[in-house]
Amino acid sequence: MHKKTAGLLALTLASTALLSACGGNNNNNGGDTASATSGSSSAPSGKSVTLKVEVFDRGNAPDGMSITNNYLTKFVQDNFGTPNNIKLEFVPVPRSEEVNKLNVLMASGSDVPDIVFTYDSGTFFRYAQQGGLTDLSELLDQYGSNLKSFLGEDTLAYGVVEGTQYGIPAKRTHLGKYSSFIRTDWLDKLGLQVPKTTDELYDVLKAFKEKDPGGTGGKAIPLGMSIAPAQYEPLIWSFIQPTTEEQKYTLTQQLGSRDYPVLLPGFKDALQFMNKLYNEGLMSADFGLDEDKTKLGQDVSNGLVGFYSEDDMNPFYKDGTVDTLKANIPTAVLSSVDVYTNSEGKHAKPEYAPVGMYIMIPKASKHAAEAVKYLDWMASGDNLFRMQNGVEGENYNLVDGVPVTIADQPAEFSNRLYNQGDMAIISNGKSLGDADKNVEAYVKGMPEANQEETRKAMTISRTDTIAPIRFDVPVESQAKYGTTLLDKFEELLVKTTMAKPDQFETTYESMLKDYMASGGQAILDERKKLYADMQK
Repeated sequence: MHKKTAGLLALTLASTALLSACGGNNNNNGGDTASATSGSSSAPSGKSVTLKVEVFDRGNAPDGMSITNNYLTKFVQDNFGTPNNIKLEFVPVPRSEEVNKLNVLMASGSDVPDIVFTYDSGTFFRYAQQGGLTDLSELLDQYGSNLKSFLGEDTLAYGVVEGTQYGIPAKRTHLGKYSSFIRTDWLDKLGLQVPKTTDELYDVLKAFKEKDPGGTGGKAIPLGMSIAPAQYEPLIWSFIQPTTEEQKYTLTQQLGSRDYPVLLPGFKDALQFMNKLYNEGLMSADFGLDEDKTKLGQDVSNGLVGFYSEDDMNPFYKDGTVDTLKANIPTAVLSSVDVYTNSEGKHAKPEYAPVGMYIMIPKASKHAAEAVKYLDWMASGDNLFRMQNGVEGENYNLVDGVPVTIADQPAEFSNRLYNQGDMAIISNGKSLGDADKNVEAYVKGMPEANQEETRKAMTISRTDTIAPIRFDVPVESQAKYGTTLLDKFEELLVKTTMAKPDQFETTYESMLKDYMASGGQAILDERKKLYADMQK
């Protein structure tokens, strides 16, 4: 009992310290303001200040560099800091401990950096609700015009909590998630066309099993499947029926970072189709055990899989699935396709939210204005481009407006950008001004032989997409039950798929009842209330 009491007391004191530290020394307008500018030619004016900025430490600094002293920290100091009488101080945070370390920094008060960030939306919501973050609305209007223009309203909305702009979300430059892939050499052997609908796909899968065009000796897996979202989400979402706004907000269940259509009309039909495929031997037999899609990758690489869905670029990386497949079977051709169709004839599939990390300015910061000016500088001119791509002719060559990384560049050049993703924090992925050029930047990074299919896959992943549903307050029941319910969802998916056809209905009803009793009903009730509050 003494140990329990001491533990509770320590937790209470820590929470009090966090709230006290976050709420103190509020100087949102940056009292000791240096006149920060977007360019590098203005002479310094005003009193010099130190701006502290968090940076992820991944332990991968090249020889002669550190996470706080490298090409990009010097670039920022020379082009933003020195011209504006601001000294940049980078505060390393181990990437693997980012939330725990950030909690310690936030509780420290005066030692917390002026700019912090996290990928965890729950952490961001918690800081905002506890009063630990600066209200950025006026600061963005006053100092962040370039930043607001770069991010756009859709991205900025993810930083709003209960009507107040507490965060600056990084902009995700490619929202596409999934594409599907088919062995077109198998189709050619059978004289079949590429399927364009789910019904046509079903016929093709049956032909793959019955006629074994790959000569696998009966080992063909017509539809490759695992328990990873990239395999089942394109199939399931294509069965979801048209819904009202109220249904989308209330019946969707967000578990972790993904929306799950457990209660949406059509979900049961998707499971029944998977059950049909499984019982007819058209799907990976042990998909329920393949949580990290390792077995699926092996089956595709060994030439056993006729069709499957995947993260759009994944098969095409150097020495990845496609390269291994071609090494094993030189005549194999794996092509990007968009097949699953919904009741409206669209190839419906989820897309990413337009946000990467959540950038925050703690309420304890004395230099919130300088912090916004720094982020605005990054969004202005060619500063972000230079931070992400380096020096033309040394790090990249410009081809049709797209920077193409120079192969085999000396270490003194390549080392410049080893941490660009952690320094250019306003952008999740390389940003070239429009979605098509952003895609080309990814495409040009692939082996030349795989570039055309990569381009097709990334175009497919952006077609007929379904945006995630967003409330501007946290859904507390999702945070409370999310981990448990994700396990329940996977159990529901696997057991209904593998059930005998005449046992599907009872299995589905039993598993859904267990899911709802384990927190699904609490999420449904809370989302209904939040939606009703939105209408007031």
